[in-house]
Amino acid sequence: MKAVVYKGHGTVELEDRPIPVIKDERDAIVKVTLSTICSSDLHIKHGTVPRAKENTVLGHEFVGEVIETGSAVKKFKKGDRVSVSVETFCGTCFFCRNGFVNNCVEGGWELGCRIDGCQAEYVRVPIADNGMTLIPDDVTDEMALFNGDILATGYWAASIGELTPADTVVVIGAGPTGLCTLMSVKLYSPAKVIVVDVDDFRLNLAKEQGLADIIVNSKNEDPLEVIMRETNGRGADRVFEVAGLKSTFELAWKAARPSAIVVVVALYAEPQEIPLQLMYGKNLTFKTGGVDGNCDYAEQIMKLVQCGKIDTSCLITHKAPLNDVLKGYDVFENKIDNCVKWVITPYER
Repeated sequence: MKAVVYKGHGTVELEDRPIPVIKDERDAIVKVTLSTICSSDLHIKHGTVPRAKENTVLGHEFVGEVIETGSAVKKFKKGDRVSVSVETFCGTCFFCRNGFVNNCVEGGWELGCRIDGCQAEYVRVPIADNGMTLIPDDVTDEMALFNGDILATGYWAASIGELTPADTVVVIGAGPTGLCTLMSVKLYSPAKVIVVDVDDFRLNLAKEQGLADIIVNSKNEDPLEVIMRETNGRGADRVFEVAGLKSTFELAWKAARPSAIVVVVALYAEPQEIPLQLMYGKNLTFKTGGVDGNCDYAEQIMKLVQCGKIDTSCLITHKAPLNDVLKGYDVFENKIDNCVKWVITPYER
């Protein structure tokens, strides 16, 4: 089969790989029908994910068709269409039992990072009964494509933000994960949503889709001034940092009112500083970490997609077969032609 492989030193290549086989009785083999390029793939490409292994097939956001299952797989059968979680988790360790599947002692973020992922024609999904969700007949592959990663991340972030209907919410970053965070935040009907970015296309997309009340391009105006003006000088009740820069991390805690919650969603390429001496007395609560995409979240997200309360179709700006994936990496990374998400369709022979 064809697969995208991380070669280290900022290099990815499309090469021939063996079709994966069952290694554990809990495995499933899935034929990939749609996958994507994710910002996390770019972090791996550029060497900022220490746990990532060279010569691993990249990709962790996909849907597909089950073609084989191990003897211990009970929930799925050959022919099922499935959405697959970015997280591999056993369901029985201390962390899994408490809902913290990102910290599973047996898994966590595995696919496309430490084991072969989905930017390929086939993928082996470990512990498939936990990591896969059946796609209903009235949900298309495109509708379910983002459920297992960026939508799960946005949904998880909103759930830990302790949102209330009276809140003024700031989301920093209108990239794919930021847009999914906005979609999830809107489920809680906050009073006002402000989104900050430097890309007018993405900001306008958020506004047009009804995901934000106020858009702020930080290249043209001071976002902190806007946020303070919109909150009568108090600051935002909830801030979601989804951009991943030193400047955006600083904006996140400065934009938060005293006793607010700051949810750090971003994956950073370098260490960040928390200047406690400057924020002393603000009594901020920081919540951070990787998405805990557990089974309950996966089922909830699928239902929200199925009934139309979440629609991620606006994220798909580019689509091409696996043959063109290296061009896709360039277009996605450099936001060429206003690329929000590059979707990979099956390899064409």
